Amino acid sequence: MLAARTLYLANPYGFSAQQKDGPLQALVAALEALGAEVWEPFARNNQIDKATAGWAYRIGQADLRDVRDADGIFAVVNGCPPDEGVMVELGMAIAWEKAVFLFRDDFRRCTDSEAYPLNLMVFTGLPEAGWEDYWYASVDEIADPDKALARWLRGAAQPA
Repeated sequence: MLAARTLYLANPYGFSAQQKDGPLQALVAALEALGAEVWEPFARNNQIDKATAGWAYRIGQADLRDVRDADGIFAVVNGCPPDEGVMVELGMAIAWEKAVFLFRDDFRRCTDSEAYPLNLMVFTGLPEAGWEDYWYASVDEIADPDKALARWLRGAAQPA
């Protein structure tokens, strides 16, 4: 049996109690239901005492380690532009050639490109042909067995 692949869940939802209890929990549950071991940074690395000097650095370094050590990244790219922390984490994952999956249930387009709904650099970690298989527009779509995340979690390699 294949060991569960680790998936770093890059997201801005942990900054809001309402989003943490709603959309964030729905995403974690959907990803875990597919068999991913979800590394959610607000749950893993945000227990640092913010009254002590250097707390922000320690959180940033912990998140960096998790992105580096995870097998892949599932990045929430809502907003125009998307959250800058998520974009940094996504950039690191792309540079480290991690498996990349994007989630956006925000209907706004934020691009000059006719091909992509966001800045073209967000898509550099996805294959040129078939990138749509790595793009998720709803929590329900995460369970689709024919899309890239389910295939990857079953052990298929991500195309180069």
